[in-house]
Amino acid sequence: MKRSEAGSLQPKSRAFLARDLILMSMAFEQAAIKVEKAQEFGALQGAVEQAFLPNKLERFFKELDRRGIRIRDFDAVIEKRALQGYGEAGFDSQKLYQTLPVSDQAQLREFYLSKLEGVDVALRHKFKKLYQYY
Repeated sequence: MKRSEAGSLQPKSRAFLARDLILMSMAFEQAAIKVEKAQEFGALQGAVEQAFLPNKLERFFKELDRRGIRIRDFDAVIEKRALQGYGEAGFDSQKLYQTLPVSDQAQLREFYLSKLEGVDVALRHKFKKLYQYY
């Protein structure tokens, strides 16, 4: 609504309402950021994908629990090398991660967190201690 010269409120015009509806209906789309070190990023991304395979996920969660790593703390997952068993031979997640620029690290962290969101509710409940924020 806008104020007229007399100070009373008037409804927005149909054009403004239509524009507002279009803006509200537009879905959020994350900007694509180019990965700078594709080979290293791909190796780490592959290890995350392997860890989240249905037949390996429970083992991965048990490993995080044993090491005292909170599930959303990706930096601790990397620092404590929790992804070691999921990469290729000679794979060192910490060294690879450290070679990545900050933008690639952030994209990898987002990829990991998106995989967490896709975990089955029953498994989340089983490992609810890992999913706690504190």
